[in-house]
Amino acid sequence: MPSLTFLGAAGTVTGSKHLLDTGAAQVLVDAGLFQGLKELRLRNWEDLPIAARHIEAVLLTHAHLDHVGYLPRLVKQGFRGRVFCTGGTKELARLILLDSAKLQEEDARYANRKGYSRHKPALPLYTTEDAMRAIELLQPVGFHRPMPVAPGIEATFVPVGHLLGAAAIEVTLKDNGTRIVFGGDLGRFGRPVLRDPESIASADVLLLESTYGDREHPPDDDGEALARVIRETANRGGRVIIPAFAIGRVEEVLYWIKKLEDEKRVPPLPVFLDSPMALAGLELYADRTHELDPEFHENGGGMDGFTSSLFRAITSTEDSKALTLSHQPSIIVSSSGMATGGRVLHHLRASLPDERNAVVFVGFQAVGSRGRSLVEGAPQVKIHGQLVDVRARVVEIDSMSAHADASEILRWLRGFTSPPGITYLVHGEPGAQQVLRGRIEAELGWRVEIPAHGDTVGLPGRTGAARA
Repeated sequence: MPSLTFLGAAGTVTGSKHLLDTGAAQVLVDAGLFQGLKELRLRNWEDLPIAARHIEAVLLTHAHLDHVGYLPRLVKQGFRGRVFCTGGTKELARLILLDSAKLQEEDARYANRKGYSRHKPALPLYTTEDAMRAIELLQPVGFHRPMPVAPGIEATFVPVGHLLGAAAIEVTLKDNGTRIVFGGDLGRFGRPVLRDPESIASADVLLLESTYGDREHPPDDDGEALARVIRETANRGGRVIIPAFAIGRVEEVLYWIKKLEDEKRVPPLPVFLDSPMALAGLELYADRTHELDPEFHENGGGMDGFTSSLFRAITSTEDSKALTLSHQPSIIVSSSGMATGGRVLHHLRASLPDERNAVVFVGFQAVGSRGRSLVEGAPQVKIHGQLVDVRARVVEIDSMSAHADASEILRWLRGFTSPPGITYLVHGEPGAQQVLRGRIEAELGWRVEIPAHGDTVGLPGRTGAARA
């Protein structure tokens, strides 16, 4: 009997990995890094419970680190198959994997120089060479085009918003016709930049994200929450620091800053994008405008749709250091989105102790992440081994999240013409999953289960799935 094993994003938001085993082939859907709690991050150093060389192929729903960041580690373990993804995902994954490897190498060197790691010496999870080997395996495919990916297994990629190139993947087992839909991360409806998620007609088994399963995003305020923070911070003579996921969030943040400035709702301020990877991602978005929402073109289209009057990209380390030391009122957009690494940590370290400044989080903050601590009101956070006082204003703007909230998830599910035999909730924290499970069961009458990390379930054909 074919089976499915949940190797990540089970009872947690990160580390997405789902192993499909038909007996004739093994396919891994997503290969993401765990983030947040240390006990989760330690899993990144563990080999998978199967030999990587036996995996026939990898399918990627999209290019965020918690869905692709384990690929170089998998290659290091012996994986040599193809990695199927959309064209947009391939381009973004190249940026993300190279940046991830570079940051890990830099963090290891910094830890060794400062001596704050318990490991002697501190080592990166993987290197730039490992990342390049993984990138060479990326195989782009188009949306809506069935593709044979392994013996007896066919995959079709369906756009779901969330990120450039992001898709739900319909996997069909040719021997018995079983259809498994790996939902990936579901995007929003009616948001700028990206198109709305497309409906899927049917599935025997559905893997559904539940990140915001217990929440509703605030009603669309046309950017007013962000505008208010910018105006108030500018009046105090402070800086606005926006930790944003380098791919996806940066684009919407810049879109809104430009829109607010064009509408004269905020004063013109220098806007610094301090992330070479985010700049490269921004250029990819501008180059693939045919995949973006029609509303985006009303804001100028191309790169002009993202850049305000005083926009400047920071590319060199020297310029980034100079920006960190500056006290000029400005807006600094820098990765990472959960404040777990990257250049934004230097800006936070310099800006958090000053009450004139503001820090704005515009995406989900996983348990155990530095961003989660800040939005929950921590008086101090540790950065580069040192405690930093938090006196700056910390603001969370949920309306800019790229993840569908509970009602949007239900809206997408109602697009199915018949209910799946079973729906597994993944990519969410336990509380959110329980709430979403209750809503799906009550409102749709579907069968829903919440797998634990390492669980294996059988896929017994078109009649549904049962726990193995």
